[in-house]
Amino acid sequence: MNKILSFGGSNSKKSINKTLANYAANQVKDVELTLADLNDYELPVYSFDLENESGIPEKAKDFKALINDADGIIISLAEHNGMPTVAFKNVFDWISRVDPKTWKDKKILLLSTSPGARGAKSVLALMKEVFTRFGAQIIADFSLPTFYDNFSEEGIKNIDLSKDLEQKIKSFETSIKQ
Repeated sequence: MNKILSFGGSNSKKSINKTLANYAANQVKDVELTLADLNDYELPVYSFDLENESGIPEKAKDFKALINDADGIIISLAEHNGMPTVAFKNVFDWISRVDPKTWKDKKILLLSTSPGARGAKSVLALMKEVFTRFGAQIIADFSLPTFYDNFSEEGIKNIDLSKDLEQKIKSFETSIKQ
């Protein structure tokens, strides 16, 4: 059975990006699902000096092990001023020190959402390029605008957006089962 890792790129306890990532992950059929929370992988702010003095923290190695163990990854990125959150960027910096080919050719469904009308499209575009340089295979990407208007516990309310995400989830599902 294929394994999927899902997480939101935010440390907010009420992360809408974690909600979106986990919603999408739960739509993938016949997989073993690991739902991660960045709050469980809190790390000191990365610095070269700290790494040389103390080494790589165990929580960074643990998070990298989750990536290594997955056949596919679903990530929904939060956006702060057009960039990934500090919490996500810090985890990313540390795990890239465990292995520079961070994503290990993993197939990734890359998502983003925000309360605003752009749906965190800036961070989505930026990180698609960055992830690819670090070994990711981006299978599909999707941005959900105005989260609170477009999402409910039943899923995405807007029919066109719902169909778009459904198609991208199916592409991701097909890719990890090949």
